[in-house]
Amino acid sequence: MTDAAASLTSMTFHPQPEPGTARPWAFPAPDRGALDNGLTVLRCHRPGQQVVAVEIFLDAPLEAEPAGLDGVATIMARALSEGTDQHSAEEFAAELERCGATLDAHADHPGVRVSLEVPVSRLPKALGLLSEALIAPAFLETEVERLVRNRLDEIPHETANPARRAAKQLSKELFPAGARMSRPRQGTEETVEAIDAGAVRAFFEAHIRPSTATAVVVGDLTDVDLDKVLAETLGAWTGNSAESRPVPPITADDTGRVVIVDRPGAVQTQLLIGRVGADRHDRVWPAQVLGTYCLGGTLTSRLDRVLREEKGYTYGVRAFGQVLRSDGKGNGASMLAISGSVDTPNTGPALDDLWKVLRTLAAEGLTDAERDVAVQNLVGVAPLKYETAASVAGTLADQVEQHLPDDFQAQLYARLAETGTVEATAAVVNAFPVDRLVTVLVGDASEIEAPVRALGIGEVTVVTG
Repeated sequence: MTDAAASLTSMTFHPQPEPGTARPWAFPAPDRGALDNGLTVLRCHRPGQQVVAVEIFLDAPLEAEPAGLDGVATIMARALSEGTDQHSAEEFAAELERCGATLDAHADHPGVRVSLEVPVSRLPKALGLLSEALIAPAFLETEVERLVRNRLDEIPHETANPARRAAKQLSKELFPAGARMSRPRQGTEETVEAIDAGAVRAFFEAHIRPSTATAVVVGDLTDVDLDKVLAETLGAWTGNSAESRPVPPITADDTGRVVIVDRPGAVQTQLLIGRVGADRHDRVWPAQVLGTYCLGGTLTSRLDRVLREEKGYTYGVRAFGQVLRSDGKGNGASMLAISGSVDTPNTGPALDDLWKVLRTLAAEGLTDAERDVAVQNLVGVAPLKYETAASVAGTLADQVEQHLPDDFQAQLYARLAETGTVEATAAVVNAFPVDRLVTVLVGDASEIEAPVRALGIGEVTVVTG
């Protein structure tokens, strides 16, 4: 026997690890409270999460922007980290970097969201900087002018992007011309050009105050006296008390029709097919989520199975529902949409097959196997989806801005698991009725208009741009 063989025979092998018992999982439940200044606080202790995530929801919706100043909420959100009364823009950025923190803000229809991530050991310092931004932002003319120029530079790139262009057109088609939702979230060239430091400060002073704001703090808070830290930072934020703004009803026109945004020479056509539907307060939401996932939520969904696997028209088509705005009183809505791209010559055939998928779904329904896979994917992946503090904080902040109870996400997974095949079928068929869909196509009209008209899926209009 060789020395190598003798060595192998004398080796001691450790036993193969055995899988442990699966532990029950539920979406983390936050503790709710408030500071003396009226700021609502949701805190969620997540042992082991040494990077703390903070989300601030500010009740400054896009519909509150003054006439002719669409985009001022976006410029204000971006300007919050561009200097305060204590630090210049460069100093503020340097202080964040010393903390190992990232700070971001954006504006959407429900309001403005400010997001902070920082190692737990630096949380007091980072919250102090965040408080500075909310209490005394500088809004210097030079910084606002720079942000306006940056935003103006972004607009042509967005227009050139087929997916962004399709989304812009769909909003214009669905909502009344006077509604804020019909116009780009971040403003147009005309409205952004009109924004100056005075307009930004006026919007800030009119809508940003602690009494209508909510702070979400998620992470390992074992050694953190969060009450003390919050009192010394966000607790110093003052402002006039005010009631939350009422949410007006959302109206939309989902008359079945097709709009082609002409892009001469385009080798692909961007598809965006949508309508407005029920939001997360509606009892149909869990079934709608489940049915929509079966239709186009993954690579094994019906749309992908036909359009990608069988026909080879596309790399992928997705169906989804996204809440636009909600108040819990019946004034909310979601955007229900199917999105993807196909090569130009197959635009007509792809749409024809897509409509066949929808008609077959309405006639024959989902299968139990489809439902079971969807439940497994949606519910089973949840522990992985919410591994980070930021993902938990983001979802809790979503619930705040949509006026949902703190246990909504936990209850949603329970309802998904209980939803049957028949219920999921009814929900997705009602969500995507073949005669009530607005179809936007960004592509070469000279190549796709005739075959699309021949499908008879709605009146066809061609626009430029």
